[in-house]
Amino acid sequence: MTAIFKRKIIGTATTLLLVFAVLITGCGQTGNSASKENVSSKDSSQAQGEVRIVKHAMGDDTKISGTPQRVVVLTNEGTEALLALGIKPVGAVKSWTGDPWYPHIKDQMEGVTVVGDESQPNIELIASLKPDLIIGNKLRQEKIYDQLKAIAPTVFSETLRGEWQSNFKLYAEAVGKTAEGDKIIAEYDARTADFKAKAGDKLKQKVSVVRFMAGKTRIYLDDTFTGVAFSKLGITRPDNQKYSDTFVEEITKERLPEVDADMLFYFTYDTGDGKGNEMEKEMLNDPLWKSLNVVKNNKAIRVDDAIWNTAGGVIAANLMLDELYKIYDIK
Repeated sequence: MTAIFKRKIIGTATTLLLVFAVLITGCGQTGNSASKENVSSKDSSQAQGEVRIVKHAMGDDTKISGTPQRVVVLTNEGTEALLALGIKPVGAVKSWTGDPWYPHIKDQMEGVTVVGDESQPNIELIASLKPDLIIGNKLRQEKIYDQLKAIAPTVFSETLRGEWQSNFKLYAEAVGKTAEGDKIIAEYDARTADFKAKAGDKLKQKVSVVRFMAGKTRIYLDDTFTGVAFSKLGITRPDNQKYSDTFVEEITKERLPEVDADMLFYFTYDTGDGKGNEMEKEMLNDPLWKSLNVVKNNKAIRVDDAIWNTAGGVIAANLMLDELYKIYDIK
């Protein structure tokens, strides 16, 4: 074997060894890189949270990831749900009364952008807030649903009458806080059960609920915010208030005797123009009102419209229950 031939063999072997070493090193680097990517992907996934599917009133299966950080809410009861769950929305519709928020939530809404009202949200303003979730209601905003879901994942509840708990559960699911939501509802239900158990014979009293509005006087019945709460508490209506197929009964001044009861709660919806307050004053000064036994017995009690009806959410429900504990003198 010549020296030249030997050198060629050695050179070729060395080259092969180098190539083999590079391949091994490359494979090792590829493996480490993949491992790093997997860890990074896993951390990102945990940060974003698992994607979940939320079925809602519009018939859609909306995909939501993790706990949304920039939520826009388009109902007043939805606002209360978020606050109760520890989430301050970036945008919310204004309270029906209040400037712009109800007094009982005002201190929790500092810095929240007003995005119109329930009947007419400002779509451009909502988009500018760059939300990662929009919560609304089919009854109020069905016509703009497609526009909203083009901005961000959107979840709609079905209705706003009376029963707030089903909406609350939907909203809790949407923001990834189902367990916290269940706990809040369980605590409220425990309070209502406690009230009912301790009230005893006091629940034998028949109770009317009356609302004064601009040009209207209404008797509020079972399928209302107050009515649903009363049903849980065991509070019943006068026997004569058996109106069919309605959640409120609108009455004229001549029908005021229909509101007589052992106890009566009344509240007034006034938007700031004074017309609701005028109706209240007119009715309370009427001889028929003054002749009611419930009025003569000082059992006609004025309460706050927002808490007892208009707000319609979990915070208001608990505040109303606080008042009922005091009114019924239950410890």
